[in-house]
Amino acid sequence: MAKRNTAPFRADIVGSFLRPAELKRVREAYGRGEIGPEQLKEAEDGAIRALVEQEKKAGLQAVTDGEFRRRYWHLDFLAALKGVNEVKAEHWSVAFKERQPKAATLEIVGKVDFGDHPFVGHFEYLRSVAGGTLCKMTIPSPSMLHLICCVRAENYRPIPEYEDPRKLYRDIAGAYQKAIRAFYDAGCRYLQFDDTSWGEFCDLQKRRAYAERGLNLDEIEKEYVAMINLALEAKPKDMVITMHICRGNFRSTWFSSGGYEAVAEILFGNCHVDGFFLEYDSDRAGGFEPLRHIRNQQVVLGLITSKFPQLEKEEFVRKRIEEAAGYVPLEQLCLSPQCGFSSTEEGNIMTEQQQWDKIRLLQKIAEDVWG
Repeated sequence: MAKRNTAPFRADIVGSFLRPAELKRVREAYGRGEIGPEQLKEAEDGAIRALVEQEKKAGLQAVTDGEFRRRYWHLDFLAALKGVNEVKAEHWSVAFKERQPKAATLEIVGKVDFGDHPFVGHFEYLRSVAGGTLCKMTIPSPSMLHLICCVRAENYRPIPEYEDPRKLYRDIAGAYQKAIRAFYDAGCRYLQFDDTSWGEFCDLQKRRAYAERGLNLDEIEKEYVAMINLALEAKPKDMVITMHICRGNFRSTWFSSGGYEAVAEILFGNCHVDGFFLEYDSDRAGGFEPLRHIRNQQVVLGLITSKFPQLEKEEFVRKRIEEAAGYVPLEQLCLSPQCGFSSTEEGNIMTEQQQWDKIRLLQKIAEDVWG
């Protein structure tokens, strides 16, 4: 089977990489006020240049900046939208197993919009050091702003601007339309929406808890798909936009469990993204049966875990790909780690060498399966 020359690729990545020790040291010094933003940017720039060279050396067809400029995979982007503030929190909005990130959350304080956003400059720098290699940009999905502010927040009270919840959905979609156009104008042709809402909605225990609070997740899911599709109306034909569905990824732990069946028909059957990156590295993700709802999207199977350093058995991974091909044609399938290696600046519990060993394994299996 021919190698794919269009994203997503047979061997692809979710986006984040472990922060080098020196970059962590500089970021800590910046947090203590010992250095200024110029010195921090210089360290980030150098670390990203080195990462891009490693990615290219590893044979990846698209490179990322590893999310090296971020504290969190999502809050940094969302808090830089107009009308959104990051605020301190007593505890994280979801409970990870064993470990918890530094607590923070978001509030909608005005009309949501996309303006002079720093992530556009982040992408421009990535592209400037990629040497013509395709650059992949990762941002949180439109769903995440609503999920954090309006669903997880037990005491959510809309501002007068959003007494009608439909207006909030429209404004979030409108902000993302502007984001898509801004990244495209900066040269981005491969954009990914990262989304933990769907992983959370797969969890039957969490669904019961939301139902007890009077939330109808089926209706919210339909609103999320409509909102994402409205945002995607701004996508030019030569731009690929995918979605990565996550069940939590902090210091090698997680916060949701459950197969995709609870969301598959609404999401897979109706969302207009070009591909889905799906976690399938553990029993918590369930079986491949929900993939029967996939239409013409590429499905990137996250069969290589980014949480633990142990390398998967090649034969086992190939067998799992064959099983998935019983529901989605092999030519629509690709392979990736189940998540990034460092969804927050702390990173998962493995070494950089073990991280690259995972990438090499990924490449080898993809070559064996698809040629």
